[in-house]
Amino acid sequence: MFCLSLIEHNLPLPPHLLNRPLLDAIKEELERLFLDKVLSNLGLCISIYDIRAIEGGFVFPGDGSSTYKVVFRLIMFRPYVGEILCGKLKASDANGLHLSLGFFDDIKVPVHLLPHKSRMGDDGIWIWEHECGDLPMDLDEEVHFRVTKINYPPIPVEQDANASPFSPMEIIGEIYGDGLGLLSWWAD
Repeated sequence: MFCLSLIEHNLPLPPHLLNRPLLDAIKEELERLFLDKVLSNLGLCISIYDIRAIEGGFVFPGDGSSTYKVVFRLIMFRPYVGEILCGKLKASDANGLHLSLGFFDDIKVPVHLLPHKSRMGDDGIWIWEHECGDLPMDLDEEVHFRVTKINYPPIPVEQDANASPFSPMEIIGEIYGDGLGLLSWWAD
């Protein structure tokens, strides 16, 4: 779920940070640039793990910033396909379920990856028609799901006013399988 990614970046350090110790100033600027951002095909940046190398300190003509070549490692949230995670059921609609891990909310379980013989109830909540009886998929319940795909969609040039906010990373999951689904289903 979490991994280290080695990054090399040419970092312009603004003049107002040059009075601080170099390592602290660079770490602060890296955190401003990378934390809580999604890097395509790498995942969501959680933290700066360490700074491996700093080279340079060049000031380019017409620029007050000092530019450094920095090699550093980031802690990234990037689950692998097949990994089983535990999230909370946040929303339910005709397209399926929307889950959250608390720090990451763009997790979807489409209808075709719900347990077979699932139907939407009158109240908009999905129900699994199990041989033991109907098992509702209530909101705010904990859910075990398997990651089936991770998407990094391209940034849209234009977006409709009524469209949902753009998410740079989407996880597609399934809850059909042994031990998957709501934890309340498997409690007894």
